[in-house]
Amino acid sequence: MITILEETTKNPITLMGARAGVCWGADTADNEKNYNRGLDCIKSGHGRVMEYVNVEMIIDGYSARVIREWYTHIGGAPTRLQASTRYINYKTFDIVVPPSVAKAGKEAEAAVSETIAKIKDTLKLLEEAGVPREDSAMLLPLGMTTKIVDKRNLRSLVDMSHQRMCTRAFWEYRKLFAELSKALADYSDEWKTLVDMLFMPKCELSGFCTEKKSCGRMPKKEE
Repeated sequence: MITILEETTKNPITLMGARAGVCWGADTADNEKNYNRGLDCIKSGHGRVMEYVNVEMIIDGYSARVIREWYTHIGGAPTRLQASTRYINYKTFDIVVPPSVAKAGKEAEAAVSETIAKIKDTLKLLEEAGVPREDSAMLLPLGMTTKIVDKRNLRSLVDMSHQRMCTRAFWEYRKLFAELSKALADYSDEWKTLVDMLFMPKCELSGFCTEKKSCGRMPKKEE
């Protein structure tokens, strides 16, 4: 579902320390010193160095709806490409079915399946009638799965984690971010250190809940 591409920085802590070392007049030829300096930057809250860490990935199998929310995180000049609805043949496509639909029972699941089957049949009919794909694609639901190639930096992801690891976040986004965290942690030891240190909901960062409707994980600020 999430593929970390080889262009992603393999040793991000070392890189951050090397970049900071240039501005401090430090020895950047020693990677052990660079690593320790990078850790010091993180612990001291010097977030600017995180913008030098490159992350490139393929996100596949999530709904078009959650990818629309992904795009709202635009800090740090990220960029992305998404599967085209003008050129790809969507006579057949998968959808993301919320767990709540399964809990609602077989009748609800069957109704969803029938609706999607009808859309697929209509798309096939429109294509056979010569309707361009860019027009017939207007029938596609936001629950259809899609694929994007995404590029952003560490600082953007850290900021994203504070909002999207919150219990109040959209369930599919929490799932997406949990998978992304695992994929990055598996990419290298330095990434695992960063994920464990920096990726957290905003209540853990601040020590209290900032949401109007709290899940109860942390006390409200006034409490």
